[in-house]
Amino acid sequence: MMLGRFCLMVVLAGGLLGASVSSGFSAKDSALTTSGLPIPRYVSLKSDHVNVRVGPTKDNDVAWIYTRSGLPVEITAEFENWRRVRDSEGAEGWVYHSLLSGRRTAVVTMKRKDELAPIYDRADPASAIAARLQAGVVAQVKHCGSGWCHIDGTGFDGWIEQQRLWGVYADEKVE
Repeated sequence: MMLGRFCLMVVLAGGLLGASVSSGFSAKDSALTTSGLPIPRYVSLKSDHVNVRVGPTKDNDVAWIYTRSGLPVEITAEFENWRRVRDSEGAEGWVYHSLLSGRRTAVVTMKRKDELAPIYDRADPASAIAARLQAGVVAQVKHCGSGWCHIDGTGFDGWIEQQRLWGVYADEKVE
């Protein structure tokens, strides 16, 4: 009797395993997220006081606090109403979803901190330079395409090479 139940369980388990293997489905292939949006993706901080926690509940300790509204972060995971985010320096933690905005922003990056990034009047390096920005400047991303992004911020508005921004993916089109 026990052997019969054991064999039945093995057959059922084997059938289920075979079905999942034959379908070719795995969790990493799933496009389903809590929000229904793709992961990873860039967003920005909605508030100038955002607690970043070590885990996805209010019971988890606050690891640090962001104090700059508009800072871009990359969502790398979702758990219920919590989003695991990574910032431009690589720090990761969990943030409550309502503290994030879909508004696209980006941080100017340079190979050397003392270099300045040229902002052009048009998406053309031969056009006039409208401004020069330091690494770390946060800008609103208006749109991107063909390797260029139109950005603006306090005291500047123009085009920058997409590779000089953290907050948009390489060759990503932003409308």
